[in-house]
Amino acid sequence: MAGFHRRSPHGPRDSKNGKSDPQDLSSNPNAASNRVHSKDVLRDLLSSCPECASQRVWRDGTRPTRYGDAQRYLCRSCGYRFSEASNASAKPFYKPSSKSSTCQVGASPTPGRVKNLAIVEPLKEGLAGATADIKGKLVELAWWMEKQGYAKETIRGYSSSLRALLHRHANLLDPESVKDALAKEKKWSQNRRRNVINAYTLFLKVNGRTWDKPRCKVVRKIPFIPTEEELDCLISGTSRKVSTFLQLLKETAMRSGEAKRLQRTDVDFERRALTLNQPEKNSLPRIWTISPQLINMLNALPRKSLRIFGDGPINSIKTTFLRARRRLATKLQNPRLLRISFHTFRHWKATMEYHRTKDLLHVMAFLGHKKSDNTLLYVQLDQKLFKDHDDSFHVRVGHNIGEAIGLIEAGYEYVTGEYNDGGKLFRKRK
Repeated sequence: MAGFHRRSPHGPRDSKNGKSDPQDLSSNPNAASNRVHSKDVLRDLLSSCPECASQRVWRDGTRPTRYGDAQRYLCRSCGYRFSEASNASAKPFYKPSSKSSTCQVGASPTPGRVKNLAIVEPLKEGLAGATADIKGKLVELAWWMEKQGYAKETIRGYSSSLRALLHRHANLLDPESVKDALAKEKKWSQNRRRNVINAYTLFLKVNGRTWDKPRCKVVRKIPFIPTEEELDCLISGTSRKVSTFLQLLKETAMRSGEAKRLQRTDVDFERRALTLNQPEKNSLPRIWTISPQLINMLNALPRKSLRIFGDGPINSIKTTFLRARRRLATKLQNPRLLRISFHTFRHWKATMEYHRTKDLLHVMAFLGHKKSDNTLLYVQLDQKLFKDHDDSFHVRVGHNIGEAIGLIEAGYEYVTGEYNDGGKLFRKRK
C-alpha cells in the first residue's frame, strides 16, 4: 500500500518537463482560495488518527457515499479505519461522483428508452415492503431481548445470525426456507450453526411460532496451546496498543471483549491491581495483581478516552493483530503463529496456572468459572502437555524470619508449617 506523497512547496509540477507550473491568479481569482481550502482541509484530516492520535495515516481506497466517493484512511499504529468526514469539522471534502443520476421520474438512464413504471414499480414496492417487514421484526426482537435483560453481546450475535440468513436468501417467516439455507451452507462450523439455530428459534418464539429444529452436534475440541516464546514473539512484534492488549490477555486470561471494555478507573497503578467488574458470559468478577511491565505499558497508551483501549470497535485491534501475525509467521517461518488467537492467551494462562498450582479451585476463581466442568479441560491439557515434565521440587526449611526471607528471595514459595521445632517448609520446582 502506497503512503502519502508530500506536496511540493513550489506548487504543482508539469507532467511533461517536471518544472513548476504556477497558476495565473488573475484569470481564475478563486484558484488560490480553493487550493488553500483543499490543503487546509486535508491537513486537518490527515494530522492524526481519531482513535490513537497517531500521525502514521495511510490512504486506504475510497468508498461510495451519498455525496460522492469519500477517501478512506488507515492508521498504521492501531489499525483504525476512518474517512475524511470523521475527522473534519467543515463540510466533507468529497470527490464528485460521476455516477450521480439526473434522470427525471419515468425516464431511463439510457437515452431513447423509457421505463414502464406501471410494470416495474409495483414489483419493487412489494419486495421492499417484505424486506422492511422482516427488518422491522428484527428490530422488535432486539428490543424484546433488551427488555428481557439479555447481554448486549448476545443481542448483537443473534441479530448478526439472523442477518446472515437473510443474506443467504432465507425467508425468516418460512422455517423450511431457513432449513434449506442451513443445509446449503457448508463453511459454517458447528458452533456457528448452533448459534444461528438458537437465534432463529428465539425469533420464532417471539413471533408466536415454532419449528422442528435441525440436528446440530457440537464436539468440543482440544485448544491449541503455544509456547511462551511464541506468545512473546507476537507481543513484541505488534504495535504499542496491540502489544499492551496481548500482554494484558497473557497475564490475566480475560476475554478480549472484557479487556476492550476496561476503564482506567479499573486499574490501581500504585498497588498494581486490576479489577474486572463487567465480565462476559455470566462469569464471576475477578481481580488480579499485574506485573510492573504491564503497568508501564498501560501508562504509555494515549489517554483519549475513559476506556484504556479507546471507544472504537474491537475489530480494529483484531485486524491489526491478524496482519502482524501473518507478517511474523512469514518472517520467522513459523506457521504455528497463525493458530494463535485472542482466546489462545486465555487457554495458555489457565493451563500454566493449573500446572503451577495443581489447584482446580484456584484456576476456577482465576478464570471466573461458576462450574468446574469447563475448568477440567485444563487438567487434561496439563496431563498431556507435561506428562514427561519433572514435577519434583527442591525443599528447604526456614527456622526463623531471616532464613524465610532468604528462601523467598531465591525463588522458593511457602508451603506449610509450623512444627514443633518452629520450622516452615518452602519449595521450588527443579
